[in-house]
Amino acid sequence: MRIEVVNTGNELLLGKILNSHVAYFGQQLFKLGLRIGRQTAIPDGEDIGVVLQEAFPRCDLILVTGGLGPTSDDITREVVAEMLGRELRLDPLIHETITEMFRRRGLRQNASNDRQAMVPEGALVLENPHGTAPGLYLPADPAEGLPHLFLLPGPPRELMPMYETLVEPLIAGLLGADHAPLEWCNFKIFGVGESTLASVLEPDFDKIADLEVGYCARPGEVDLRLIGKATAVNEAAALIRASFPREIATESEDAIERVLLGLLRERGETVSTAESCTGGYIASTLTDVAGSSAVFQRGYVTYSNEAKTEMLGVPVAVLEAHGAVSNETVSAMAAGCLAASGADHAIAVSGIAGPGGGSEDKPVGTVHIAIASKQGGVFAKAYFFPVERITFKLRVTRQALDLLRRRLLGFPLD
Repeated sequence: MRIEVVNTGNELLLGKILNSHVAYFGQQLFKLGLRIGRQTAIPDGEDIGVVLQEAFPRCDLILVTGGLGPTSDDITREVVAEMLGRELRLDPLIHETITEMFRRRGLRQNASNDRQAMVPEGALVLENPHGTAPGLYLPADPAEGLPHLFLLPGPPRELMPMYETLVEPLIAGLLGADHAPLEWCNFKIFGVGESTLASVLEPDFDKIADLEVGYCARPGEVDLRLIGKATAVNEAAALIRASFPREIATESEDAIERVLLGLLRERGETVSTAESCTGGYIASTLTDVAGSSAVFQRGYVTYSNEAKTEMLGVPVAVLEAHGAVSNETVSAMAAGCLAASGADHAIAVSGIAGPGGGSEDKPVGTVHIAIASKQGGVFAKAYFFPVERITFKLRVTRQALDLLRRRLLGFPLD
């Protein structure tokens, strides 16, 4: 089924409101095994007619959002009716519903609201208990060159309930008995770039029929997406597991912090953090997850050398001999954090976020990360992330969380 989405609204193109409609429709339609082929965002007004005329010949179904309100620029229903040569008629039931809504709210109804009760001939009204603009469904008519057309309100609080209760069942009813939903699998992979993933996996992926592969790179991680028939997805997933067993953080879209906290919760263990260059970002990331209090003990932000010594017991001699950014210092920070907090595991980081402060031996982007555990000792390693300051903190945080994940699962950390 060829599906397109048309979103109307000046506010979308001005950047005043984030256009979340296409993401929502994409997720909902995929549950039915359907995909969006194209999405168009246009301003309010006459452009809707031009876009629909272009889209009708290539579509089986179109979802339009916005343009159903009471103001002069809300003309979606009028343009569609004119395009199809269908008369607009006042629907008494809709008009009564709108009138009652205004009465309950103690508001005065304007004549412009009557426009929202106008329905093109042959359209099915989609009730909107959350607003004054009902949706409309015009079934496909090959004689008119009309695909299945849904006209829906723009506000998400009105759109989403209408879609889930009324639109989705209608779309599902259009699918034939032989329609086979597609499978979806997402791998979140750490420590491997997308080019490396592709060079290792693509030769084998190319041998699998009916498989779609997608990559989405983020700082320190790559989402590898598989879409296709169940047999194709399962075959490709097995290849990924065999090639990158320790780099796969999760076979879902869950963030690394949620994965790590889940592992700790399963083991009945706790974690604390000792941070310098990240300034508490690791602790903040962990505590962004609901329920983190069950496993997160405490966080120390030891930005200065004095704080490292006073709060974590890092020996002055270690700092003087090796500097704050060193394996020796972060190892001492992690061990001190473990002892002071009583947690089962500790994460420690110290680095140079920049833009200044680097040297020839330790350039901006250098960071040392240590993991300490009651059972497992201390591991420390240097990394180099030559990126701007905020992304540096994010990269360090994800790397540190993934190192602890690997330790919990018994993977080597070197």
